Amino acid sequence: ISADYSQIELRVVAHYSKDPTFLDAYRQNLDIHSLTASTIFGVAEKNVTREMRDRAKEVNFGLIYRMGAERLSIVTKTPKAEAKEFIERYFEKYNTIHALQERFLEQARKEGFSETLFGRRRYLPDINAKGLLKRMAEGAAINTPIQGSAAEIIKLAMIEVANLLREKKMESRMILTVHDELVFDALKEEEYELCKIVKHAMENVVGLEVPLLVEIGKGQTWLDAH
Repeated sequence: ISADYSQIELRVVAHYSKDPTFLDAYRQNLDIHSLTASTIFGVAEKNVTREMRDRAKEVNFGLIYRMGAERLSIVTKTPKAEAKEFIERYFEKYNTIHALQERFLEQARKEGFSETLFGRRRYLPDINAKGLLKRMAEGAAINTPIQGSAAEIIKLAMIEVANLLREKKMESRMILTVHDELVFDALKEEEYELCKIVKHAMENVVGLEVPLLVEIGKGQTWLDAH
């Protein structure tokens, strides 16, 4: 059994930034990548192609971490000038996310550390330095609250699920975590109950401004479960 958080880092961004488009998309279970594609390509959402959506997905995940035009052009396989336009349109639409990044940077410069949702700190002694060290520290100042918080959520979910499996004396086992996914070695007769327990625990382990969503996959192997 594979239990995978859907777009958990973008949901953490929605929680922190309170961006109205992100909040509405996740509360109404809309496709945030199609919404972004509509913005950056200047087309109606119904006219968004699969290729446009795939590029918008790279934009969404890249720009929340301040990916530059040169790197974005490589990832999206577009000319640098077009990638620059993507960035401009993106932050025109999602100006609250740009403001969030600036807030993370300001706190890090003032306090000397970046902090996750649950209070873990990453100290950044080079945040007020110059050159490459400064840029690396600035990247960490933005990454830490987002990726660090997502990591905390799945660790809390692991603890909750492990406790439930023990309480219910189930023989199925949680065997692996891969990024935002938990993997289980499940007894066939426990499959239904395990999926129900895991999905509920993972989706309700913390309360954010937007709901968490977990997608369940099944198969004889981990590959089959995808």
